Amino acid sequence: MNVIKTELEGVLILEPSVFGDNRGWFFESYNEQTYRQCGIDVTFVQDNHSYSAMKGTVRGIHFQKNPMSQAKLVRCTDGTIKDVIVDLRKNSPTYKKWIAVELSKENKRQVFIPHGFGHGFVTLTDNCELQYKVDKYYSKECDRSILWNDKEIGVDWGVGAPILSDKDKNAPSLALSDVDF
Repeated sequence: MNVIKTELEGVLILEPSVFGDNRGWFFESYNEQTYRQCGIDVTFVQDNHSYSAMKGTVRGIHFQKNPMSQAKLVRCTDGTIKDVIVDLRKNSPTYKKWIAVELSKENKRQVFIPHGFGHGFVTLTDNCELQYKVDKYYSKECDRSILWNDKEIGVDWGVGAPILSDKDKNAPSLALSDVDF
C-alpha cells in the first residue's frame, strides 16, 4: 500500500496494492494490521454506505462533535467524487484549511480522516456510492454540519448550482457552529 501524507496532519491518502489479471482484480479494502502499521491506530465500529444519484450533489461539511467525534476511512466504490476534508481543530496550524482528494471506483484510493475534521464530497459523475468506516457510533445529538459554501473556509466544490439536502442548505456558518475541537 502506498501512503501519502497531506498538509493536514493525520489525514492520509491510501493507495492499495491491486492485483489483477485477465479475470479482474483483487485488493484488501481493509486489514487492521496493515492499517495500524500505516499509522491508523483506531478500532472501527460502524460501516456506512451512501448513494448519490446525480452529478453535482454536495454532501457536507459534516462532523460529529465531542464526545462522539469520528475518525473515518472513506472510499468511493462506484462513480467519482471530490472528497473534501476541513481542519476544524481550533489550535491547529492548518485550522480552516481544506484539501480535496479524487476518489473513484477506478483509482480505488481511500482517505483516512482523524478526529477534528469536517468531511464532505461532491459527485463528479452520476450514480456515486461512498463507503466509509467510523470509530464511533452515529449520535443524533452530536451530529453537526457547517454551511457547504462558508466563505470563512472557502471550499472550491467546482459546481455552480449543487444539489443539496435541506440539512446542508440550512447548516450554520463555522462562526455560528458549536464545533468543539
